[in-house]
Amino acid sequence: MNPVYSAAVAASLTSFQTFGWKVRAFGQHHVPASGPAVIATNHVGYLDFVFAGYGVRRGTGRLVRFVAKREVFDNAVAGPLMRAMGHIRIDRGGDTHIAMSEVADALAGGDLVGMFPEGTISPSFVPLAGRPGAARMAIESRVPLVPGAVWGSQRIFTKGRKLRPAYGTAVLISFGPPIDYAPDEDPLAVHERLMASIRTQVDALQRRYPQQPKGPDDTWWQPAHLGGTAPTPEEAEQRARRDREARRRRDA
Repeated sequence: MNPVYSAAVAASLTSFQTFGWKVRAFGQHHVPASGPAVIATNHVGYLDFVFAGYGVRRGTGRLVRFVAKREVFDNAVAGPLMRAMGHIRIDRGGDTHIAMSEVADALAGGDLVGMFPEGTISPSFVPLAGRPGAARMAIESRVPLVPGAVWGSQRIFTKGRKLRPAYGTAVLISFGPPIDYAPDEDPLAVHERLMASIRTQVDALQRRYPQQPKGPDDTWWQPAHLGGTAPTPEEAEQRARRDREARRRRDA
């Protein structure tokens, strides 16, 4: 038991109650009740790890060690908490060997490791193409690769928007069957199947989502293909490319 993680879980549950967030999870039986696995979900908001972790814990009682970008760990408030909870730091665009070694050690120790294959929040709220890191780690460690999805968390806190209480917001989480793969299979091929499952789950959660925008000024969290005013996937890919280039220049 990790006392800091346990306290964070308690704080999260208190927030759900305080703000009336209607959080529901589906498919938790696909998450192993014991032993290692990689849990890979889409990424629409900064609190996705809270909700995905809640879904896992709700179904199995287990905690997830998430892989998070360096900027989160560099934050004066979030950084110490992330380290104390045992989450894993990764330097996007830098040397990822140390982070992947930590992931391998965590999986070897029987932990659940949470990863966001897209590597960043999708401004379109439609899953980006992503990278095969989650698939590669699952294959190399010979562990289940469980796809998942989160929907609604963007209404609370997402890129380009301030954290807001969003009273009564519904947040849905789902998990699907582990992705089949051969021990010597190309991680990129496995990644494509992973993202296909994630996209299917996101679409399913969008269809069963119980709330709609309250008016013209509240359509920003809906993807363009559902009539919302979020950027299209093509525009989101362009933004992500610009962000990566800006990050490389900053690091250089």
